[in-house]
Amino acid sequence: MGVSLADNDGEDDDFSETHDINVTPFIDVILVLLIIFMVAAPLSTVDLPIDLPTSSATPQKKPDKPTYLSIKPDLTLAIGENPVHRAELIGTLDGLSDMSKDKYVFLRADRSVPYGELMGVMELLRSGGYTRVKLVALEGAPGAPAAGAAQP
Repeated sequence: MGVSLADNDGEDDDFSETHDINVTPFIDVILVLLIIFMVAAPLSTVDLPIDLPTSSATPQKKPDKPTYLSIKPDLTLAIGENPVHRAELIGTLDGLSDMSKDKYVFLRADRSVPYGELMGVMELLRSGGYTRVKLVALEGAPGAPAAGAAQP
């Protein structure tokens, strides 16, 4: 039974110190952040229960911070997710910091809202100076008839 206690200066040591960066913890952190953002991204949109009609029109690019005006099934109005009375609609829009009269207002209306009510809200917007209005619908398949459209 022999043991050698001599220095091995010329031989490589198996446990020598390495000077490379360990990227495994960095990749773990990036993957956790990716999962967090994938979960949080859908939560940052407007979440009002509105049954939108479908459209087969080509989708257009949305601005960075769109202003959504929603007409709920009970005919109440909401800007984003905040309810607003019809009499206070223009004042509330004027009071928004990122809103001006030359920006688009995205108008969302539930499928059950009568056409006259939709036109009444559009007339309120027009009388307040907000003439740039875009109607919002669900995206449908191109060439397919819109859901709820009358068939000849």
